[in-house]
Amino acid sequence: MPVKQTDRSQSGATIYDVARVAGVSAMTVSRVMNGNAHVSDATRDKVTAAIESLNYQVNFAARAARVGTLGVGLLYSNPSSAYMSAFLVGAMDQCSQSGGQLILERCDDLRSQRSAIARLIANGADGILVPPPLCDSKSALKQLDQIGMPTVAIATGRPLAGVSAVRIDDYEGAMAMMRYLLGRGHKDIAFIQGDPLHTPAQLRYKAYRDAMAEAGLEVSPERVAPGLFTYRSGLTAARQLLAHKSRPTAIFAANDDMAAAVVAVAHGLHLQVPEDLVVCGFDDTPVATTVWPELTTIHQPISDMARAAVDLLVDQIRRRRAGEPASVQHKLLPFTLITRESSDASLAGV
Repeated sequence: MPVKQTDRSQSGATIYDVARVAGVSAMTVSRVMNGNAHVSDATRDKVTAAIESLNYQVNFAARAARVGTLGVGLLYSNPSSAYMSAFLVGAMDQCSQSGGQLILERCDDLRSQRSAIARLIANGADGILVPPPLCDSKSALKQLDQIGMPTVAIATGRPLAGVSAVRIDDYEGAMAMMRYLLGRGHKDIAFIQGDPLHTPAQLRYKAYRDAMAEAGLEVSPERVAPGLFTYRSGLTAARQLLAHKSRPTAIFAANDDMAAAVVAVAHGLHLQVPEDLVVCGFDDTPVATTVWPELTTIHQPISDMARAAVDLLVDQIRRRRAGEPASVQHKLLPFTLITRESSDASLAGV
């Protein structure tokens, strides 16, 4: 199943520039470029004239390659390569089964977000998948809604009423991890937060605090460190948490990349994991089983979530082509607590 990385129009113009000059929406421009029959001749003429006046270069090769297929756009900016690798496996597999072509576009900040969406549309995206952290970007979701683009948000902690979404219960997942640690006798548990703008990070931190309160334990400020879901931020957080004379007996990181960083810092301090320090993560990405000792974590079925998201998006696209009303769905997938050697030495070699 081919994957297309899009390019900006050689003229520098975007689909939004064409829409502005033609006095129509970007989605209408997209319909004209896709040869949609449900566009009036007058509108088609205006859009064609705008395209010619701006010397807008449509990627006709990409369009020719996907005749009879569905354009599944993927707008991403995730800093975790492990997460995106797992996501792409599921997305490509489901696209192959659904007759879709996955079209990738990266954006690094709010400024590049608008042009990235424009490039996806120009290159034939009929709908767009929005994985984390962009799934929580109000500006991205608002922009997609304004142009009428079928959209599915993946792994948002608080899905919007008007946007289809696929997720797990991050709060209950983190609560399951905390109850596991508390049940093993840990009372001094530290926590590394994720990106504060990402709703699952907020829910995982809330679960940590609620579980500690439920157990009648106070949370000291020195037992909480900020993170950004990246390995590097995990290194900084781990050094901060382990710099105190009185160290926690367990560290729960909001994702596996940061948990792996904790293990590295612990090794550098000659601490044995899990004998001297228990380390747990979240997501169960490939890094969880490539570090030593392997990580106890919450399994988030990322590939299955990607498959479900593609399935929802394809259904939206087909409904739209048939002139049927959009069907907004929120799909909740199960999580699993996976125990490994980083919390239980008896599991070594199992």
